[in-house]
Parts: sequence; C-alpha cells; structure tokens
Amino acid sequence: MTTDSLLIESTYPQFIWDEESPMRRCAVIGSPIAHSLSPLLHRTAYACLGIADQFSYDAFEVTPDTLGDFIAALGPEWVGLSVTAPNKKALLSYGVADPIAEALQSGNTIIFGRDGAPNRVYNTDVTGLVAALGRAGVQSAATAVVIGNGATARSAFWALGKLGVGEIVVCARSAERAHASLDDVAALAGITFEVQPYGQAAQLPESWGPRADLLISTVPVELADDVAAALVAQARTVFEVVYNNYPSAFDRAARAAAVTSLDGLDLLVGQAIDQIRLMTGREADPQPLLAACRAEVLQRS
Repeated sequence: MTTDSLLIESTYPQFIWDEESPMRRCAVIGSPIAHSLSPLLHRTAYACLGIADQFSYDAFEVTPDTLGDFIAALGPEWVGLSVTAPNKKALLSYGVADPIAEALQSGNTIIFGRDGAPNRVYNTDVTGLVAALGRAGVQSAATAVVIGNGATARSAFWALGKLGVGEIVVCARSAERAHASLDDVAALAGITFEVQPYGQAAQLPESWGPRADLLISTVPVELADDVAAALVAQARTVFEVVYNNYPSAFDRAARAAAVTSLDGLDLLVGQAIDQIRLMTGREADPQPLLAACRAEVLQRS
C-alpha cells in the first residue's frame, strides 16, 4: 500500500486557516524533552517553506499526569502538538483518533479543532516509516525480522503489514511480553510471527532463504558489533528506527556489508513530514530536514 493510501485511511484533513490569524503555535511535548530534535526539524521546515514568520514551534516537558491541564491552557493560536513518550496512549483521551492511532492505541500528533470541531489525534509513525522505506526504494516486502516488542514494534508491525509482510521473526527478551504486546496488532495486520531470543542472530525459516526482506530494530540499547553484523547479514534492508546511538553498530555493519540501511533520523523526518502537512497544509522536502538533523546529532556526539 502506498503512503498516499495510508493517508487516505487516516483521513488527514485539508488544512484551512484564516490568513489574518496571528502567529500559529505548535510544539512537541514529552518527558524528557530537552534532547528532542523536533524543534530543529520543524523550524527548518518552516524556513524552507517560507512560513517561519507564520508558525512557531517549541518544546515542553509534559507527562500523562499534566497532559490534560497543559492542553486545557492552550489558547486559540495553537494549531497542534507533536507528542512523544510517555504521552502517546494518554493522548487518545483528548481527541477523535484516526484508524491507525485507534488500532495501535498510540497517537503522536494532535490537531486542535476550530469552530466547534473536535480535536483529532493521529499516528504518523506508521506512515513515516512506510514513507522512509519508500524513499529507500522499498515498496513491498514479504518477510521481516523485528527486534523488540514495545510500542515502536507495534507501529512497525502495522507498517510492515501495509507493505505486504506476512511473516515476522521477533527477537525479544520475553516471549510472553512479546505476545501480550504484539498479538492483537499482528492479527489486525494479517501477520504471523514467532519469538526468538534477543541478543543473537535470528533463526530464519527455511522457506525464507538466507535473508529476510527487512530487519527493523526498535530497541534503544545498542547491540554488540558481532551480533549487529550477524543480523545485518540476514536482511536485504536494515532499518534501525531509533537514533540514540547514531552512528550505531547497525550503521557500521550495514556500511561494511553494503546493505541498504535507514536509521531513526529517517523515521523522525518521515513522521514529521506528515505532522507538518497536518499543521501547516504544506509539503516539506525531507532532504534539508535530514541534513539538519544529522548535523545536529553528529555535533552532539
């Protein structure tokens, strides 16, 4: 399924705003939030789109306990929020959820209703993941290895289902927790999966051949170099969807093996492209955003 059809499924609205309105405000909320690249990313997009004098973007420390009071205190100049951990499930209580957010019980974007319309909650992690893979030339797949079993793995399952993946090997510390987290999403996405031990190469089903179509790592903890190299050797495309350790063992192994690879910055920009569209009605070019984020991460490291 293409990204466009995913957006239709999510019923993204057409942005409408009175041109005489004051500065529109947007922000990212989460805890901790000081490390977030979202302000840099969105402000870069505003500058590239020529709307930096119309939109502002900030960051606020917000937890599920303070989320309701924070939203209630926002004025009419507020367009929407990017929402990160630990608020993604709690966000569903503050607006009408799109089908993806509802299915995953996780939202990362809220757009505030105007003129009596309800707030809308979206999950752009899924569409961002699919779009990032599409830009790397991956339009479809049949098999995948997923490392981890948390909320990001749930989003990965949904995205993989949209790409046509039917079988997944999950590498996780606990088979019980993996099934508790992923069984319902797998059923909705039409995926079957088996759980194998975390921290070692996967045992791929014989029917897959020597490699899976995709390897997606969703865990923030970096694997040992030899384990990452062994996993990379089992996949045609590697996507490490966190950027905590960039450049990581997966990045190094993928370069050494000449395997197509993506990282958490590709996902961060991918999900933000949809947020920017929702908040401004404009289409941002991902390349300047990726360049800005990579430069900032390298400077921090």
